[in-house]
Amino acid sequence: MAHSSPRNFGPLAPAEAQELARVVGAGQDVTIFVDGTVHRLRPDAVDAVLDLLRRLSAGDAVTLSSMEEVLTTSQAAELAGISHTYLRNMTDRGEIPVQYRGSHRRILRRNILAWLEAQKLASGGGSTETVDPGSPE
Repeated sequence: MAHSSPRNFGPLAPAEAQELARVVGAGQDVTIFVDGTVHRLRPDAVDAVLDLLRRLSAGDAVTLSSMEEVLTTSQAAELAGISHTYLRNMTDRGEIPVQYRGSHRRILRRNILAWLEAQKLASGGGSTETVDPGSPE
């Protein structure tokens, strides 16, 4: 699994931690402002942000890390709009990078998205819809 380098953050000063604990304990609404623009987070992202804030408000140091989304061949084929068999053949030919977990293929989401973008560019920038030679049309 591909990971970004972890980053470590020291604990907040006690007064900051106490104020954060008061605010976080008040509700579940998490609104993010980036350059003055409001962004609403989906529920699982809200849970992640609240977990981080609760840990900081408890006076904990926090290590933050992330990992890229890894898909099964079925998930990757569905995302690409192609058949499972066609995708497996493309990984066999090295057209889409693949990782193995035992005998199971795993594909990074970003590799499927890059392949889709390349298909779009190759077709003159039109639709990202791909014709799977193995599918009836």
